[in-house]
Amino acid sequence: MHSPQPLSQQVRAEIKGPIGYLIIDRPERKNALSFDMWKEVAKLIGEFGANRALRVVVLRGAGELPFCTGADISEFETVRANAEGARAYEDANVVAFDAIAASPLPTIAMIRSFCMGGGMGLAAACDLRIASESAEFAIPPGKLGLAYPPSAIRYIVAAIGASNAKDLLYTARRVKAVEAEKLGFINRLVAEDALESEVEKLANSIAENAPLSLKAGKLAINHAAGYGFDGGAQAVKDAAERCFDSADYSEGRSAFLEKRKAQFKGE
Repeated sequence: MHSPQPLSQQVRAEIKGPIGYLIIDRPERKNALSFDMWKEVAKLIGEFGANRALRVVVLRGAGELPFCTGADISEFETVRANAEGARAYEDANVVAFDAIAASPLPTIAMIRSFCMGGGMGLAAACDLRIASESAEFAIPPGKLGLAYPPSAIRYIVAAIGASNAKDLLYTARRVKAVEAEKLGFINRLVAEDALESEVEKLANSIAENAPLSLKAGKLAINHAAGYGFDGGAQAVKDAAERCFDSADYSEGRSAFLEKRKAQFKGE
């Protein structure tokens, strides 16, 4: 029987070279997120984005724990007992999702076992989703008599399309990893024992590229997706122009001509 951990351990940040890991570690609730944990997710994602040494963020469950089983149902009779409380809870969810999607850093969801409800929302807000064969997914508000806000559902729709999102929402059924990959929710499906190494390999390959280029690309894609927090078309254009005025662009050209690996600094 696991004893409850302090909040700082239930959602924590670890840094490994250029990769920031946001780790969910609440074994006694199978990695369900409490109201305070949702707020901590947004806080840590913001801190990662402000850290100039980082290039990529990975969201994961600790050890062999599930990615995230969604919101902590035990709080429904307290924190979410009425409409006012439910709205505050939803606001915390949306702030977390938006923080991930709006982060200047590329984000990867490393998914093992359950990825349910709000957990699926966290994964959908990430730029990439890598899952092991044990992963299972569901959007279950229909079984609880609640509804997800449009600003949360938009990430699911962006990942799998409106029709597939309706299928999962209407039926509240569980989807195995193979089907989730066919739906387009999973970018890469890997063997259980290869999950960590494959995610680390992917994260490091992204980290080798020019940070300003990655930021400009993410802004452009978010703008095309209509997320609304990219700063608008001018901000997207400015981010692209900063690449051409950067030392990294000069380094990239030189490295290509000299047939060597570029050393990008994000400036």
